[in-house]
Amino acid sequence: MSSRTVIRGGLVITASDELHADVLVEDGRIAALAASGTPAAEAWTAERTIDATGKYVIPGGVDAHTHMELPFGGTFASDSFETGTRAAAWGGTTTIVDFAVQSVGHSLREGLDAWNAKADGKCAIDYAFHMIVSDVNQDTLKEMDLLVEEGVTSFKQFMAYPGVFYSDDGQILRAMQRSAENGGLIMMHAENGIAIDVLVEQALARGETDPRYHGEVRKALLEAEATHRAIKLAQVAGAPLYVVHVSAQQAVAELARARDEGLNVFGETCPQYLFLSTDNLAEPDFEGAKYVCSTPLRSKEHQAALWRGLRTNDLQVVSTDHCPFCFVGQKELGRGNFSKIPNGLPGVENRMDLLHQAVVDGHITRRRWIEIACATPARMFGLYPKKGTIAPGADADVVIYDPHAEQIMSAETHHMNVDYSAYEGKRTTGRVETVLSRGELVITEREFTGRAGHGVYTPRSTCQYLN
Repeated sequence: MSSRTVIRGGLVITASDELHADVLVEDGRIAALAASGTPAAEAWTAERTIDATGKYVIPGGVDAHTHMELPFGGTFASDSFETGTRAAAWGGTTTIVDFAVQSVGHSLREGLDAWNAKADGKCAIDYAFHMIVSDVNQDTLKEMDLLVEEGVTSFKQFMAYPGVFYSDDGQILRAMQRSAENGGLIMMHAENGIAIDVLVEQALARGETDPRYHGEVRKALLEAEATHRAIKLAQVAGAPLYVVHVSAQQAVAELARARDEGLNVFGETCPQYLFLSTDNLAEPDFEGAKYVCSTPLRSKEHQAALWRGLRTNDLQVVSTDHCPFCFVGQKELGRGNFSKIPNGLPGVENRMDLLHQAVVDGHITRRRWIEIACATPARMFGLYPKKGTIAPGADADVVIYDPHAEQIMSAETHHMNVDYSAYEGKRTTGRVETVLSRGELVITEREFTGRAGHGVYTPRSTCQYLN
């Protein structure tokens, strides 16, 4: 039984084009595009017609950095794969790439199997995995080759969190050398965790325990230093590098310099660094704990450098690093000691809307919005053109987006399983109206019509974004 849907009358926006076109969806894929009103488009018949007049028709978002059910600091991220992917769909994201975790003393395979079990049959949208590598040894390095062959083609390492995820420079170099051979992409959390731990200890000894000190000890210079070191290690290994959640202007400068030298070095930032700041971390009565994440929020002057990096392509991707912890009972674990506050913010539902607001505000163009939120993450992580674009043969992951609807972001109305919004009270223009995932309606005119288990695991090819 073939099923056909026609989306008529919208402005189709991809990373490369804007055109008034009708879109024909057949059996879960984009079958054709034709200029609206032309005989070719008018000849299409389908069981379902969606009127997109006055709306944008855009690819479903690809969020390449989420942490559903992540264990951290004695607790777990509050979104499950079921609740988190449902919220993603509400926000116009149709693919997530989450992180399976290798625990020290265990194999990559054990970690990957555990995360596959968490997600299997639960997701409302399609999903894939990166692999967090916490224990680099000869067995791990051999396993990296096997994972790349089966579609897990990116590996995250941490220069932060000694005693948890931390890798030293030797372990990082070995993993980078291996990825240079097997085609994998190393993703780096670039902060000097050894130095940060010293500053944390000293701050607490001085009685500086409030959430704002989380930002003060995780200094921008220590992000820049680690970014520089990661770049040089990648250069020695002859490997590409993707630096996650870039927040500091000094780190952007390190990436720009490396890219000017022709190195395959890439950077991601997140909406929280573009729209929030240390002002939020300093909110009184422990409210600042809601904004504790790492890398931390920076003072507002860093935002201009991040926007500029997105415009100049020194930063290529905006992901969320969605890792929600409830204020009550989870963030509160750090009352009296900021270092005990679980690190992470909710955001998987807000990214597409916040970036559309950036279009409205004049920071980026419409096509750049789609590029940084859909097309480039898909290319960076081996999902393009199946994901990230509207073109014949692509999966029919399509969002009907109302660019004129206004909304106020709030925990009262969001669908993430967390008791606060990082953007509470923020007014934005633009809203998701209807979402198709592989041709199936997941959000229908602002109603959830999807189901747990519709989303399927999606193996990835190697990075398609290399120079």
